[in-house]
Amino acid sequence: MRKKITVIGAGHVGATTAQRVLDMGLGDVVLVDVVEGVPQGKGLDLMESAPVLGFDMGITGTNSYDETAGSDMIIITAGLARKPGMSRDDLLAANVKIVAGVTAASAPLSPNAVIIVVTNPMDVMAYVAWKVSGFPSGRVIGMGGVLDSARFRAFIALELGVSVKSTHAFVLGGHGDAMVPLPRYSNVAGIPITELMTPERVDAIVERTRTGGAEIVGLLKTGSAYYAPAASTAQMADAILNDRRVVLPCSVLLEGQYGQKGMYAGVPTVLGSNGVEMVLEITLTPDEKAAFDKSADAVLKGQAATGF
Repeated sequence: MRKKITVIGAGHVGATTAQRVLDMGLGDVVLVDVVEGVPQGKGLDLMESAPVLGFDMGITGTNSYDETAGSDMIIITAGLARKPGMSRDDLLAANVKIVAGVTAASAPLSPNAVIIVVTNPMDVMAYVAWKVSGFPSGRVIGMGGVLDSARFRAFIALELGVSVKSTHAFVLGGHGDAMVPLPRYSNVAGIPITELMTPERVDAIVERTRTGGAEIVGLLKTGSAYYAPAASTAQMADAILNDRRVVLPCSVLLEGQYGQKGMYAGVPTVLGSNGVEMVLEITLTPDEKAAFDKSADAVLKGQAATGF
């Protein structure tokens, strides 16, 4: 039987995520949005691309949650996007209401689903979705770490003139300016990047990774990134729906790991059919641990501000 994937929010991120999911043949998609005609129109457009691209999965565009019932996965992209000069945290108050609302509307109809949260500030929104859904924490996961690590890998490949397929990188902590890229655990075909470039170039790439989202917002001026976030979300969906047990840096609820408890942050995670199959705890240097704790403090402050 085909899997059923609900994507909530038919903006750039949501529609592109739906496209990736269909192209990868992960399952039938229900695209939901509050704006009448938008999910229906984008759904029809995607369906008409099927003969060219060769996928047989179905897509339904709707303004109602009724069609989402029985979903295996719920992907939440709904929310306000950043504008130039805004931080992810500036979106918190408005997006708490949106994410809480869409979770309350969708989760009871699909009680066995895994939820992936994309909306910013992502770690805090994952926390909200977990609280509102009442799901086990392993079935509510934030996307940001996959995106941050993809950006880190892309910048490493650009710097060294190598294929992105040869790059591996980890970014831990919250999905924000205090994220923690780890050069020591990042490599090209097993060779640490610290052996391949100067400390100054490593630092520059780390900083560009931290501000990667803001760089795109500044260039677009009227929106934020969506191609890379959608691809990152689809990679997570594939790992879960196909029980691949892939290790990806995802935002998950920490219950003592890395010295933190009751908060969402990006850490190496094994993804499979149950969502979070395992959290991998790696050894951090004192400086890395201090940076992780600083990032965690920012997420905890945001969680406290939600009222949940």
